[in-house]
Amino acid sequence: MQIHVLTDNHIQGSERLVEEISQGLVSTLQRYGEQITRVDVHLADVNGPKGADNDKRCLIEARLAGHQPLVASHQAATIDESVDGASEKIFRIIESTIGRLHMQKGPQTSAGGDQVI
Repeated sequence: MQIHVLTDNHIQGSERLVEEISQGLVSTLQRYGEQITRVDVHLADVNGPKGADNDKRCLIEARLAGHQPLVASHQAATIDESVDGASEKIFRIIESTIGRLHMQKGPQTSAGGDQVI
């Protein structure tokens, strides 16, 4: 799983910030790591230098192999809170999408006719 962190010109994308976000996403999404090919994280300060409550936005775009990208965003007072919120949302979206894809395929059976879960 490749993780790319992109920031707008109001947020400094330091090595430490990128590493923390990458580690957090790997930890959160590890269950589906084999199915996720790439994750793009976009960080923005919505109000720029003016400042305001809940003006840090995190948008996460996850790409599953062979499927359209999935997107989640969260806006909060800090970058950490916005990343945490968006990470939780993208996990739930991926979980439900993979669950639906599994259900569409129907139950899998082995060569002996036993149902495989």
